[in-house]
Amino acid sequence: MFTKLNRSRVFRDPLYGYISCEYKIIADLIDTKELQRLRRIRQLAGVGMVFQTAEHTRFTHSLGAYHMANLVIHNVDGMEKISEYEHVVFLISALLHDVGHGPYSHAFETTIDKSHEDITVSMILSPKTEIHNVLNIKEGLAEDVASVISHDGKFPLIEQLVSSQLDVDRMDYLSRDAYMTGATYGIIDYFRILRSMRIIDNKLVCKASGVHSIESYLMSRYHMYFQVYYHPVARSYEAVLESIYERIKDLSQKNYKFECNLTCFLNVINNNDDLESYLELDDAYVQGFIKQLEHSKDKTLSKLCSAILNRHLFKCIDLANEPEEAELEAIKNRFKDSDSKYFFKTVDAKGEAYKHSKKSDINDIKVLLPNGKIKSLDQYSPIIKSLVSSSYTEIHRIYYFED
Repeated sequence: MFTKLNRSRVFRDPLYGYISCEYKIIADLIDTKELQRLRRIRQLAGVGMVFQTAEHTRFTHSLGAYHMANLVIHNVDGMEKISEYEHVVFLISALLHDVGHGPYSHAFETTIDKSHEDITVSMILSPKTEIHNVLNIKEGLAEDVASVISHDGKFPLIEQLVSSQLDVDRMDYLSRDAYMTGATYGIIDYFRILRSMRIIDNKLVCKASGVHSIESYLMSRYHMYFQVYYHPVARSYEAVLESIYERIKDLSQKNYKFECNLTCFLNVINNNDDLESYLELDDAYVQGFIKQLEHSKDKTLSKLCSAILNRHLFKCIDLANEPEEAELEAIKNRFKDSDSKYFFKTVDAKGEAYKHSKKSDINDIKVLLPNGKIKSLDQYSPIIKSLVSSSYTEIHRIYYFED
């Protein structure tokens, strides 16, 4: 049904050795300008301000998620019963799941009030993209891949494998981010997890013998979020970025004459459906205008851009540490004029090791017992059961600029 290459195309990878590409459609998708754009978007944005080796990109992660999907196909019992068409839909969905990310990843989503998943779907369905033209070789393929990204329920198993609590996306980024940051929290035994997986009645289950590896995986993800992804310095970097975006947006509404060309950026700020302009945006684009605007006549914008370029980031107070009320009031009082909103931010985050679900939904990890019965993970594992009630964590921080 799908043409295979005469000779597999391979990509060197520090985690897997080689990532192999056998289908021509996968090779063609990798070469599209939309996917190549991800080479210019760093995977971890502000985390690089703390872990200086975190320079890997969304492109390397996309290839990694695709490879993990390939490992699922070749190592999970029951996948052989699924059609070649669904295999390819799975591989493509894993490869394209992050193609809609904006510059510096998640920091941009807040500004334009649109998720990267929604933009990914737009890219897949738009007749103007190279991705759509590649997918157009098979009628309905673009729509089917988009349905997986949107979680429309047409391919529930593939949706679960691409995006759930135990999916190819998370298994790659945890391993990759841990490797590239040097953090040991995210090291997981992904191959053992894959070997424990089974497909029964078109649903994903995991053998009881693999539960210890899954417990470790869930705890690794939890620790990576609070020790790496939510690191106060990483969040500070993103808070400054958001202030820059906010200041540019506010100045544009006053017809300010910027010292550089911001056409594509402003187009997207004013219309988050402008896909053509969005595709022009990447880390290099944003870094370029920040460099130029460091010398802006607008002192607020100039100060913010200088802060990013020179790592003079916001200071942080974690409210969990119970700071003195007088100290908080003194800081708040320093940021009361109209321009101070750019230099004073409250940032919240939350997370938990395992999302409990009373219903059999996409996030419910199922355990296959030796006697053939199936239980939810939090019913089978005492560790996970305790984490449902004890691992929920909220972070409340105040970020502020200090001259």
